[in-house]
Amino acid sequence: MVKKLLLAFGVMALLFPTLAFAAEEATIPQLQSAIDAVWVMLAAILVIFMQAGFALLEAGSTRMKNAGHVAGKTILTFGLCAIAFWAVGFGFAFGDGNAFFGTTGFFVTGLEDQATAAFGSLSASDVPIGIKFLFQLAFAGVSLAIAWGGFAERAKLPVYFIFGILFTVVIYPIVAHWVWGGGWLSKLGMQDFAGSTVVHLQGATAALVATILLKPRIGKYNKDKTPNLIPGHNQVLSVLGVIILWIGWFGFNPGSTLSAMGDGFFGYIALTTNMAAAAGGVAALVISWMYFGKADIPSMLNGVLAALVAITAACAFVDTWAAIVIGAVAGIVTFFTAQWFERAGIDDPIYAFSVHGIAGIWGTLSTGLFATPELSAKVGVGGAGLFYGGGLHQLGIQALGVFGALAFVLVLSFIILGILKATVGLRVTEEEEIIGLDLSEHGSYGYPEQMKKAAQNGVSV
Repeated sequence: MVKKLLLAFGVMALLFPTLAFAAEEATIPQLQSAIDAVWVMLAAILVIFMQAGFALLEAGSTRMKNAGHVAGKTILTFGLCAIAFWAVGFGFAFGDGNAFFGTTGFFVTGLEDQATAAFGSLSASDVPIGIKFLFQLAFAGVSLAIAWGGFAERAKLPVYFIFGILFTVVIYPIVAHWVWGGGWLSKLGMQDFAGSTVVHLQGATAALVATILLKPRIGKYNKDKTPNLIPGHNQVLSVLGVIILWIGWFGFNPGSTLSAMGDGFFGYIALTTNMAAAAGGVAALVISWMYFGKADIPSMLNGVLAALVAITAACAFVDTWAAIVIGAVAGIVTFFTAQWFERAGIDDPIYAFSVHGIAGIWGTLSTGLFATPELSAKVGVGGAGLFYGGGLHQLGIQALGVFGALAFVLVLSFIILGILKATVGLRVTEEEEIIGLDLSEHGSYGYPEQMKKAAQNGVSV
């Protein structure tokens, strides 16, 4: 044993000078590039892991008979999104082209010669193009996951295939190009650091259209149009989902720096992100307590997510105190808009438009109020907000970006889903909906033992 150890140490001693010499060969730019690449790859993993958060949140917020379907379609649609974004979406979003969409960079090779020739909007970072693609794919996947909130518990499985591909190819990447790919909003100086509009408002708008066209779930409304509560089957799953999403957001916002070097600016962005989320959760719980007379946990969860959505645009542009204000306002506004939409007859099981749409609008507009001149100059996008001497200029650009994105996604989603409704149909039959999508669409329940007992006892779950 001792001889083996001595031999191992001897081999290491012989190799050490070679390894040390190799390490000395690395230049400072090479090391910086390597560190940045690892940082963005880690951020991409965190954002992709948010799919687990959405699976838990949505499954916990819906009924037991649909839990397997709701969770399982997360895997399906992210797979579809990955293929479609690789083939076409990434090129439309970040390829060199015109002010409205990219025209190069389709079928991503992962090679730097394609990156140099096709992706000028991404040239500021030395991170390899393959990692940049994965990072941006993660964002597209989140936007699509948000859209599915409006389809929950009543949409046909083929609709997920068709709309998922079309959303990834002709909806999401176009607005991404406008803001991040060198398009017209980018040239105007729109401030949307990590996607309150690009990611969240787009997904939420598609969810709203689906909710309207699909119509409410069976039993949601009485004959007098008053809503009934359809609670989710597992609040603990929902809480775990929000915790995972909260953690994943540290890849979402800080990762959008695309660099871990310099003065550690990504750490400041992590700080504003976290403080906004904390404020949103507390504010939403308190306001629900005042409104219902009880502290409502789902409202608190929505408050956290709404605050994270809102700060996503502003995280790099605002002071910490402003991040807390932005998060708290998002939590409160989302609570009241969720109540309003429900009373208006819009059955949004995950409150996707309130959490991601209304909060996305507020977050995007908030930079036009709170953006500081120092941080705007540091990021190199736009200028100071209204409260920092910038007048209405930046606020006007933010409002234009919100209106443009909202109108574009609204119209295209209505066209695509309207055609699907007229052809293959959007909604399962009444019998299939009552049975549950686990059984009617997949042939087995996510909770087989519990569902079997419930059926034997004649209980609806």
